[in-house]
Amino acid sequence: MPDRPITLIAGPTASGKSRLAMETAARTGAVIINADSQQLYADLRVLSARPSVEDEAAIEHRLYGVADASEAWSVGRWTRAVMPILDELKARKRPALIVGGTGLYFTALTRGLADIPEVPAAAREEAMALYDTEGEAAFRLRLVTMDPPAEAGIAPGDRQRLTRAWAVARATDRSLSDWQASTRPLLAREAYDRIVVEPERPALYAACNARVATMVEQGALAEVRALVARGLDPALPALKAVGVREFAAHLAGEITQDAAIDAARQATRNYAKRQLTWFRNQCGDWARAVARS
Repeated sequence: MPDRPITLIAGPTASGKSRLAMETAARTGAVIINADSQQLYADLRVLSARPSVEDEAAIEHRLYGVADASEAWSVGRWTRAVMPILDELKARKRPALIVGGTGLYFTALTRGLADIPEVPAAAREEAMALYDTEGEAAFRLRLVTMDPPAEAGIAPGDRQRLTRAWAVARATDRSLSDWQASTRPLLAREAYDRIVVEPERPALYAACNARVATMVEQGALAEVRALVARGLDPALPALKAVGVREFAAHLAGEITQDAAIDAARQATRNYAKRQLTWFRNQCGDWARAVARS
């Protein structure tokens, strides 16, 4: 690996995909490109487990820490950023490793972005009202009857994507997943290799727990304190990163630090489980690997 100019390396959080990318890039001279929606944000170096300063200095990395927490990057914005980089690397004859855990980014590359009609404001407002009135669990039960793949692939607490998926199905009588399935890929199939890093679940969960402990040691509380102090809209993607809510609750005096760590560990394991489910459902024909974390 890699045999083709682009290699897609997907996998859940704490699976070891970043280390696999570093080892591969060291052998091949490849550039590592971020495909993780949280690692885009400069404010989330610790909480998103971004590559270390040393790793970023040793190997060329792109699209890491390029966004401010006040910005809301969409899949479309990410593709508009990544495609020129791929063109540049092709001209330089440098291989690319696209690495991350955000499944929709890989979907955009391999299947394309859906040309979805504009969703009326009434449908968006209805979706948000249902979510706020019923809560996430009940809203997911609604969405799963309309769009099971979308519900399975959306992370806990992602109100924006959950309500959008419901509103699209409601307004168009066609699920968001169906719209996405009918699109054209951004990458030609012969241009890339693809692999999912998929550890055994007990090992993955242990790695998730260890990662939270490491985050605390590396300054997660200070990172959350600085983020909360900005007074940003809690609906922004950066504010919904795993660990923000849990550590913010501790900083506000609502729970102890130990309770916050336990909650962050649970949230991280839940997130990893959802990612595993998504990649198994959506990337069943990709090669599998186990990497050390």
